[in-house]
Amino acid sequence: MSLWFQQLWLVMLGGALGAAGRFWLGGLLLRHIGSGFPWGTFAANLIGAFAGGFLAVWLEGRGASALYWRAFLIVGLLGGFTTFSALMIECLINSRSSRTELAFFYLLLTVMLGLLLVWGGARLAHLWRP
Repeated sequence: MSLWFQQLWLVMLGGALGAAGRFWLGGLLLRHIGSGFPWGTFAANLIGAFAGGFLAVWLEGRGASALYWRAFLIVGLLGGFTTFSALMIECLINSRSSRTELAFFYLLLTVMLGLLLVWGGARLAHLWRP
């Protein structure tokens, strides 16, 4: 099997696990916090931003196996766990429900905290790198 197909299988496996994780997290937060704010997507995107920053740096210089780990963890798992399209749809729904201020607050907060967390994850991985 070619390198590309091996990576494809890892991306698909990671994507399935990531999507299941997002579904689980969304349900958990909906049951415990409620539906006044899209907490599940918000949390998934912020966790994913931190993990993505960490993994991108942590996998640097890890040799040939890093290609497989990147395919599974970053492209697959985090790609399935985080979701830009859900963020945009939730902003649209809020703005069409006369909650435009909430939509903009959610978008701004997600982007700002996402940038801080991706930087924080990268910084932490840089400190832990041998």
